[in-house]
Amino acid sequence: MAPAKRRNVSLAETAEKSVKKAKIDLNAKVEIILESRKNANDVFDILEALESEKEKDVGSAVNACSKLFCTLLEKKELFLGKLPGEEEAVSGESSAEEKYQMFMRHRYNSCVELLLEHLSHDLHGVQETALCCLMKFAATEGKHPLEDLDWTEHYSFPRELLQSVVDRLLSKTTDNSLLISRFQEFLEMEDVRYYVMSSIRENVGKVMDKNKGALLPIFQNNVFTLMSNISIPSQESELTNFMVQQEDKHEDWKAAKLNEHKRVFERMWLGFLKYKLPSNMYKKILVILHDSILPHMSKPTLMIDFLTAAYEVGGAISLLALNGLFVLIHQHNLDYPDFYKKLYNLLEPSVFHVKYRARFFHLANLFLSSSHLPVYLVAAFAKRLARLALTAPPTALLIVLPFIYNLIRRHPSCRVLIHKPTTEGEVLEDPYLMDEEDPVQCRALESSLWEIKTLQKHYHPDVAKAAMAINTPLSGKEDDIDEVLEITTHELMERDLKKSQIKNIPLEFEIATELLKGGGNVLGQHFCLD
Repeated sequence: MAPAKRRNVSLAETAEKSVKKAKIDLNAKVEIILESRKNANDVFDILEALESEKEKDVGSAVNACSKLFCTLLEKKELFLGKLPGEEEAVSGESSAEEKYQMFMRHRYNSCVELLLEHLSHDLHGVQETALCCLMKFAATEGKHPLEDLDWTEHYSFPRELLQSVVDRLLSKTTDNSLLISRFQEFLEMEDVRYYVMSSIRENVGKVMDKNKGALLPIFQNNVFTLMSNISIPSQESELTNFMVQQEDKHEDWKAAKLNEHKRVFERMWLGFLKYKLPSNMYKKILVILHDSILPHMSKPTLMIDFLTAAYEVGGAISLLALNGLFVLIHQHNLDYPDFYKKLYNLLEPSVFHVKYRARFFHLANLFLSSSHLPVYLVAAFAKRLARLALTAPPTALLIVLPFIYNLIRRHPSCRVLIHKPTTEGEVLEDPYLMDEEDPVQCRALESSLWEIKTLQKHYHPDVAKAAMAINTPLSGKEDDIDEVLEITTHELMERDLKKSQIKNIPLEFEIATELLKGGGNVLGQHFCLD
């Protein structure tokens, strides 16, 4: 076995030496290319290594390309302006200097194309190396532009190169979430973020229109992953980190203005949301909408159509849409017809079992906190929750019961639901219409909260105790339901198990001091009595 082991070690050492040799050879070729233009054709060897199937060889080639072309950009030895075709460049009347620059510019373009292809490589290491090299090229191009600076909007930023990178990240066939998370580092730069947002909008419009708005789950997931990593600063003074510094009129550059960032951010999201989305995508968007999207939009009210459409979907999506609607209603004066009717109809048995239960009850509590709501509406919510409570799990009941009590505290006219007078011989039939969708027509005020009385016999002691609170006049202070919104069945069981099972036995409060003195007489007297 020993010889085989030595043979394996020697093979590993040989492979490692070959990689080092290849790396040295590529670095040497870069040096001789930069030393003399006579060696320009050696660039083909570097590009050939870039197409290798071995990860280490590709890594060495990427490093060599980065060093070579960044140096050529800095020395302005790549052709500037509109690049003629290779045949035209060779056969034309250009000078030897220009022909060399055209030649190396074509090689640079070939390198960029290979690196873009590597963004779809099977190995993540190759993808990451290629991405970093492309962004280094973008930074160098920004400082040493390859195009004539006659733009008024984009200045010297390498927009085309960045657009190509974004197009590859937004693949239609490959989930690029891992690579996009690596790209997030570059989104911290203001100008990169600005042009990435523009590129996303252009790409989404082009791809979705080509597919006639059909669902493209992988593509749309890549788009969402990239967009959700974009965060806009809150103040213009925070726009300080730029990949490319504009020497002239930097303050007039759109990428340096917060309002322009918000405008592009808004157009990017609206352009994405106008197409049909997978159902799970709705949930992902609605979860971050109120915190990460609406605050950064110049006109948040433009999201009304999306939110109202999501609110009409039903189920968990409707629950999540409440957050965004809450922001628009309270901060932007959105007028939503039949909002409370829709909220009323969201109260179904499933609401106690969804993932977003805590968020729903928190928002419902906010929406029903106004003391100006009509009594019939509040009574309808209280009665519907009480009816649903009959089949709800204990964790949900510990939320629902304080919720109902708070509604009654805010609206004393609803106390009639507790103290419903009855006459002898009256038929005990609940007039409340559970299947009625309109809270105005459900006849809640004609009913009572007998369901809570029933829950006083609940098997869980905490629920029974909470239901007992209705037997006494409710205090003026509201219950804080936030404390129980996140409670789980496991936590409830743990809490019960931790309760002390051994109670202290009550003893005489005066300590006995004479018990053992004269004990013989006491015992003698005791026996005499017997």
